[in-house]
Amino acid sequence: MSVIEFELVRVVEAPIEQVFDRLADIDGYGEWMPSRGSLLRRTRLTSPGPVGPGTTYFDETSAGDVPGDVTEYVRPTAIVFHWWDATSKGKLKSEGWPGYRLEAISQRSTRVRHHARMRVYGLSRLATPIYRWMARRERTVVIEALQASFDRPAPGQDETPAM
Repeated sequence: MSVIEFELVRVVEAPIEQVFDRLADIDGYGEWMPSRGSLLRRTRLTSPGPVGPGTTYFDETSAGDVPGDVTEYVRPTAIVFHWWDATSKGKLKSEGWPGYRLEAISQRSTRVRHHARMRVYGLSRLATPIYRWMARRERTVVIEALQASFDRPAPGQDETPAM
């Protein structure tokens, strides 16, 4: 088994509750994730009810489709996801835990610590350097898209202020 682990930190100009809610809105990822530069094509919930610990989802990516679940949910300060990629016989090839720790630095600013951990198993370990590069690239795209999503008007909002 090989382990890949790193952390990225960004400041998002939005209240902590809004940042958390955007991260927890699994079905809403398509609204702020970039259509280019990311492996993610679509994410959808696969369990009923509000998002919380145990919520399941499915990621469609350019590298293959993977299931996942929410392993930690502490509104508005922490959310951790767990995804896994397995062979057709159920043997794990890789799994990851992308998580976010949020800290309010003012009423309108949030420090986001995006910690990513990934395990690579079996023969897939030979590709660990490629997995490491892909993981860092993907996680950077995600956190920068999150940051940028608060720099533009929400869908349906006009960019020009009312007079």
